Amino acid sequence: MTITCFLPCRKGSERVPRKNIRTIAGKSFGLLEIKLDQLLSTTMIDRVILSTNDEEILEFAASLGADRLEVRPRDESLASNSTSTDELIEYAGSQVDEGHLVWTHVTSPFIGAGQYDELLRVYLRELENGYDSLMTVTELHGFIWDDAGPVNYDRSVEKWPRTQTLTPLYEVNSGAFVAPVNVYRERKDRIGTNPFKYKLDKIQGFDIDWEEDFQIAEALMRAGISRI
Repeated sequence: MTITCFLPCRKGSERVPRKNIRTIAGKSFGLLEIKLDQLLSTTMIDRVILSTNDEEILEFAASLGADRLEVRPRDESLASNSTSTDELIEYAGSQVDEGHLVWTHVTSPFIGAGQYDELLRVYLRELENGYDSLMTVTELHGFIWDDAGPVNYDRSVEKWPRTQTLTPLYEVNSGAFVAPVNVYRERKDRIGTNPFKYKLDKIQGFDIDWEEDFQIAEALMRAGISRI
C-alpha cells in the first residue's frame, strides 16, 4: 500500500525566528531544504505532502520540480499559534485516502533517508507482530525524578545504582510517527493503541525547539559529527 509522508511546516516561529527556512550550515532554505532532500531520497516513501501557509516555502517547493512532492496550502485557521496538534492530526488524516502515513518534522534534521527507509521496514514488519503503529523515541538511562521522588529506581534498595541497571524510560522525540491512515481517521491520532518504540540515538533524535537547539544543530553539521 502507498506510504505517504505528511510534513507540516507553518509560517513563523515564536521561539526560533524563521526556524523552518533560516539558513543553516550553508543551506539557503535551511531545515526545510535538508528535510525535503532527505525525504525525496528515500525508497520507501511514495509521496510527500508539504502542508504550509508560508509563501516563501510554497515558492521554494515549487522550484524543486519534484514528482513525489505535493504542496498543499494550509488554511490560516490551521496554522496559528493556537492551532492544536490534535486539530492538525485530524486534518492530516483528511488529506490521504489510503495506505500508511508518516508524520515527521523539519526540526529533526539528523534523521536521514536511510533511517526513514529502515524505520519503515521495521514498521511494516512489526505490523505482522501485533503492533499497530510506530513512533521514534530516545531511550533514557538516567536518574529520573518527579515531584514525588525517583521514577525508575528505588532508593530504599540502592541509593545510586549503576545507570546501566536502571529501568529504561522512553522520551517521544517526535522524529517520526507512522500509522495506517485509518488510525488518523478513526482515532484522530498519529499512533494506535500499541505503537512500536523505534529507538534513535541522541543525535538522530535531536529536536530543534529553541534557539540554542538551532545553534547546536548547526555546530554539529559544520563539525561533520552528524551526516545530513
